[in-house]
Amino acid sequence: MSFLQDVVDILLQYVVKSFDRSTKVIDFHYPNELLQEYNWELADQPQTLEEILLNCRTTLKYAIKTGHPRYFNQLSTGLDMVGLAADWLTSAANTNMFTYEIAPVFVLLEYVTLRKMREMVGWPGGCGDGIFSPGGAISNMYAMLIARFKMFPEVKEKGMAAIPRLVAFTSEHSHFSVKKGAAALGIGTDSVILIRLQEEFGLLRSDFAKCFLSATAGTTVYGAFDPLIAIADICKKYKIWMHVDGAWGGGLLMSRKHKWKLNGVERANSVTWNPHKMMGVPLQCSALLVREEGLMQSCNQMHASYLFQQDKHYDLSYDTGDKALQCGRHVDVFKLWLMWRAKGTTGFEAQIDKCLELAEYLYNKIKNREGYEMVFDGKPQHTNVCFWYIPPSLRSMEDNEERMSRLMKVAPVIKARMMEYGTTMVSYQPLGDKVNFFRMVISNPAATHQDIDFLIDEIERLGQDL
Repeated sequence: MSFLQDVVDILLQYVVKSFDRSTKVIDFHYPNELLQEYNWELADQPQTLEEILLNCRTTLKYAIKTGHPRYFNQLSTGLDMVGLAADWLTSAANTNMFTYEIAPVFVLLEYVTLRKMREMVGWPGGCGDGIFSPGGAISNMYAMLIARFKMFPEVKEKGMAAIPRLVAFTSEHSHFSVKKGAAALGIGTDSVILIRLQEEFGLLRSDFAKCFLSATAGTTVYGAFDPLIAIADICKKYKIWMHVDGAWGGGLLMSRKHKWKLNGVERANSVTWNPHKMMGVPLQCSALLVREEGLMQSCNQMHASYLFQQDKHYDLSYDTGDKALQCGRHVDVFKLWLMWRAKGTTGFEAQIDKCLELAEYLYNKIKNREGYEMVFDGKPQHTNVCFWYIPPSLRSMEDNEERMSRLMKVAPVIKARMMEYGTTMVSYQPLGDKVNFFRMVISNPAATHQDIDFLIDEIERLGQDL
């Protein structure tokens, strides 16, 4: 108990530092430096508990403070106290999500929470099915797996050789997990066709079985929303499974002001929604929602008699493990459920609206500011603000290949300096014919206008001499 109390003290000190703007977001060291500075090797003989506490302190010393108000690097940021408490509780309970027998409350909470999420998608009475998975990539793969089973149920026993070649469609800025799922399921990445949504996908020209179309609600880089109503019309016309990858944008369903961006999602056959992103639930928390009840069970069940006995003394419909690909499954739902209880839907709404307002504030501040160029025209649809910082040395240069070559190097150098100073973190990347640009995303409710101002000042401070 004394050891655990010491660990809790270490964790609480870290939490306090995470919200302290005077502390670094990161104490950056190069990999070889960290490897040489400390002994990380595993040994035959045990360490003392004092040494174990030192290991805990050292690990957190070099951890990225993802809850820091000036950490903007990933889609999942922030540190919610109720969510953290829920995570600690589930680790203490240390159980598995596959049967009511060993996770009675957690299984019921998953049932209640998934039904509520399906209601918010717009399915009558929250009808359907769903599961919490290890992340949006796996949720998307579940959707593809179920869509294939719905179209060709014989694939479960006979494999891909028994069915026609399949083709899946997704938008050109969709998440790479759609292709990754196709690779894992034997459909193949060549059978994933990237489309421009202004076209009617060339569906009539394809001789393959059209089993799956993944629309994106909140793309990773631009934060863009595909036109779900138009896509639903096409999926209905060609009898294709419509999946909506709302891993990033699904949280907007909590906001009365912004949920219109997902109009048409209620017509989808399946939806991915990651509360660990826009809603700030601690990692990991990703839900796949399926409109047709029983389909997941039929697709995945293997009737393992040592787990899913049919003569138990309670309602077996609450034994959810046989509809999952996993056997062991972490309790992810409790973090979301407890935060929802603590905030209410209106609390999540206020949190999400604030993040979108901060993104608009950033956009308005830099769109006409000297030294900045926006990557695309118009106000961002989500909290993604994509821009180039143009150092003074490039501002009067002609827009040619040499300028692009020099601009390509600007964001990586500024990002490296950010990390070495430890003051803030924001992501960058190239995309298509566009050289490296900053992709600012805001999902941390602790961030303020002052933090946005700080970021702009820091980019200019670190990039003036480039």
